[in-house]
Amino acid sequence: MRYTDIAIVGGGLAGSTAAAMLGRAGIAAILIDPHPVSRPDFRVEKLSGHCQLERFRKTGLAEAVLRSATHDGENWIARFGVLLDRKPSEQYGIMYDALVNAIRAEIAAGTEVIHAKAVAIRTSAERQKVTVSSGEEISARLVVLANGLNVGLRHALGIERKTVSPCHSISLGFDMAPVGRSAFDFPALTYFSERSSDRIPYLTLFPVGNTMRANLFVYREPDDPWLRQMRQAPEQTMIASLPKLRKLTGDFRVTGEIKVRPADLYVSTGYRQPGVVLAGDAFATSCPVTGTGTDKVFTDVTQLCNVHIPDWLSSDGMSEDKIAAFYDDPVKQECDAWSAAKAWSFRSVTIDDGMYWRAQRWARFIAGSGGGTLRRMRNRPVARSSAAPREPGPGFGRLA
Repeated sequence: MRYTDIAIVGGGLAGSTAAAMLGRAGIAAILIDPHPVSRPDFRVEKLSGHCQLERFRKTGLAEAVLRSATHDGENWIARFGVLLDRKPSEQYGIMYDALVNAIRAEIAAGTEVIHAKAVAIRTSAERQKVTVSSGEEISARLVVLANGLNVGLRHALGIERKTVSPCHSISLGFDMAPVGRSAFDFPALTYFSERSSDRIPYLTLFPVGNTMRANLFVYREPDDPWLRQMRQAPEQTMIASLPKLRKLTGDFRVTGEIKVRPADLYVSTGYRQPGVVLAGDAFATSCPVTGTGTDKVFTDVTQLCNVHIPDWLSSDGMSEDKIAAFYDDPVKQECDAWSAAKAWSFRSVTIDDGMYWRAQRWARFIAGSGGGTLRRMRNRPVARSSAAPREPGPGFGRLA
């Protein structure tokens, strides 16, 4: 039997971040994950936006981790083949496994890592017991379940998953390269849909190292023939769906494997229990279209490790009332509600054809165009006259 304060089950983004934060705070923790090195997985491929990066910085890990990412510096925004804006960009491209491995590299030497699978958990208001696949047992004051979409352990504890929206969206990831040129004209590009009938919210292109990575999002069913066409003839399918895209990209080709990930929206039920807390996707999923999944992870882990765990460890026991403070945390609740609302509004503004949503699409197009025009006007250099300096006229004095 090993003894610790915190046992973290799952070494993905949420679990590895929690392990690194607790280790830096001097809190005894054990991370349990079967893989010594995080394996490639089609999940997070970029970190972007001031708010998201601020949430990441609150973990204390951002500066070290972002050195492994690719900063594009400027993102072009376009729709209908029209360049609306060239926005200064806080966008960092990094593949999921590289992100998690960079975070794991920040885990303090005093934090134990067990490369095995957690197969059983017994909980109580005092101590918890985790059994791993090697037969070893860990006794902890608290178990943090950060094992993503794996539901076996949660079901054993009576925690169920309620599906809110099956196949809410589908994400496609692949590499793109220009034809006849060494590089695209843009550092990064976000291209919004041209027609609601194509059910595409947007395509985003961003560099990861020397490769231009593409994430294409769609609202379709898993058996939609369009997905098969995309796998078989990706360039032709994209051009048919976004016919004016080539005004920005020129001719292009899709290289490498096309990865496809359907995303269900679900929430957990029965999670208010003593001794165990859920973080990240283990608690509730987000829609990848919105890009809020990492916001939720960083918010969960920051509030858990900076606020609640130190408070919980300051007194005996790990009752349900203690654990409830995390789920009732207003910072967490606000982030969860914001993420859920964006999942539905993004879908509606993409595919709904009611008058309100059509107006929303045009309002966003006009706002983007206006914002780009204002930015260009602010950045335009002031022209200097080439005429000779004029002699001061009446009303202008000379300095003696």
